[in-house]
Amino acid sequence: MRFISEAESAALISEELAFTAVREALIAAAEGADSFPTVLGHGSDSENRFTVKSAASRELAGVKIGSYWPGNADRGIPRHNSIVLLFDQTVGRIAATIEAGTVNAYRTAAADAVAADALARADASTLAVFGTGHQALYECAAVSKVRPFDTIHVVARSAERGERFLAELSRKGLYGRLTTAREACLDADVIVTATTARSPLFDADWIRPGTHIASMGSDAHGKQELPPTLLKKARLFCDLPTQSVAIGEFQNIADLVADGTLRLDALGDVLTGKAEGRCTPEDITVFDSSGIALQDLCVATALLNAVPNAPEACTDSSG
Repeated sequence: MRFISEAESAALISEELAFTAVREALIAAAEGADSFPTVLGHGSDSENRFTVKSAASRELAGVKIGSYWPGNADRGIPRHNSIVLLFDQTVGRIAATIEAGTVNAYRTAAADAVAADALARADASTLAVFGTGHQALYECAAVSKVRPFDTIHVVARSAERGERFLAELSRKGLYGRLTTAREACLDADVIVTATTARSPLFDADWIRPGTHIASMGSDAHGKQELPPTLLKKARLFCDLPTQSVAIGEFQNIADLVADGTLRLDALGDVLTGKAEGRCTPEDITVFDSSGIALQDLCVATALLNAVPNAPEACTDSSG
């Protein structure tokens, strides 16, 4: 069995590697690769939570386990962690194990970057980000690779958290400013929401025609970042429709998708030309990134192939 430690995977990952692998995964998902129901669990202390996501394609099969231990913040270690297990499809044993805490942040941000590349206006120059947590920083870095933003509006719950986030952006060569939710929305060409919200973060009337919005915080029952009235007048896209209406942002309009009132397309279909993306400069486009295991499996395989002097990852090897 091959093993990549957290330190090794963090050193190997990059925005470019994640973008390419996640794009591949989104296409595979739209072309019929199997994504299985997500398992939501908790530790002995019910505040400590984990998810198990699994998938299989013609080339890959495996599992991603993501954990959230909020008390880790007091220990000075990350609250989020991830591990990816790739199966040897010949005999069913584990062919590779990849610790992927940092990798998961790149992988999640890469999905929104792929979506922005496909759906945001080519002349988009202003980004707004809701949230100042760990993931929001990676979102800004990834999306800034596909559009040359000259302004980043940061909407924070507190000035202290906001100032700290601005300093972290600066260390990545990105420069932002703190602003209100209303001001950010009224000026933004692209909006990314990276929060744990359970109610809308802004008013639908604040969104200008032509805006692209990515919601990545809604990944469990009861979570919500966007106003449903906005979704009813936007073009809707996601990583996996069945998951998006079950635990993603579009759970809040699942009945309207089910009865055909609203159309929901997989981003992979846009990438392969099977579905239309942005049709006019005035379209409001919304991408729901609930996160799928195929993304983790493809990124993990790319990392295995990137290890110096290592054999290329192969789905039928014995490890």
